[in-house]
Amino acid sequence: MKKILLIGKLNTVVNETNKFLSQYFHVQLCSENAGVLEGMLKIVNPDMVVISLIGAYDIDTSIFFLLSDQYAQIPVLTIGTKEESNKFFKYYENSQFENLIRPVENTVIMESVCKRLGLDEKKVEKEVEQENSRKKRILVVDDNGTALRTIKAMLEEEYEVAVAISGAQAMTSIGKKRPDLILLDYEMPVCDGKMTLEMIRADEELKDIPVVFLTAINDRANIEAVLKLKPAGYFLKPPVKDKLLMEIGKILK
Repeated sequence: MKKILLIGKLNTVVNETNKFLSQYFHVQLCSENAGVLEGMLKIVNPDMVVISLIGAYDIDTSIFFLLSDQYAQIPVLTIGTKEESNKFFKYYENSQFENLIRPVENTVIMESVCKRLGLDEKKVEKEVEQENSRKKRILVVDDNGTALRTIKAMLEEEYEVAVAISGAQAMTSIGKKRPDLILLDYEMPVCDGKMTLEMIRADEELKDIPVVFLTAINDRANIEAVLKLKPAGYFLKPPVKDKLLMEIGKILK
């Protein structure tokens, strides 16, 4: 999925643009400050930059020079009213920059983004439709076979479920087919939940997969240790089916 860095003030317009583009691309928000932008460009390494000019009369104009001087290979799309756009046209160095005048339909924004990225718009939309229609894949990791079978039975009506009996087996499974979410037993021998989570987060391509811990020990010290790892959630074993499905649904949305 292509990466877009969306620059602008956090207002209704930026939120709506972010919501729309996030259906088709990986979008990261960024403030209109050159120092912050420079750091984000290095971290995100975006395929495209979109700048919302709405309400940005005091925008740091050095961001235009930064983009044209050091990141000339990244296409830039600005979106603003006619008045706002006229204010910033003088900073557009070359064909790297393109501007859309608001009010503008989301379909026009999508068309422009795909064109600048060299993508087939219809193909992008179709791929997203197919992704949304498929069953999400959940990997359940637990050294207890009974627990694996029980949780698999809870989930398999709504999700594609894979299982693993160890952290090592989990990493092999993830390598073969990336899951959308991982349910991970915290207390496992040899390679426990903490070590497995560290291996997942150490991989750049896997680190964003949400991980929900399963723990059988209900004491304050254990729960605090689990929460320090900042998982997407945690459940005491055995989990209650309705609550588990509800939490998974929230996370995957």
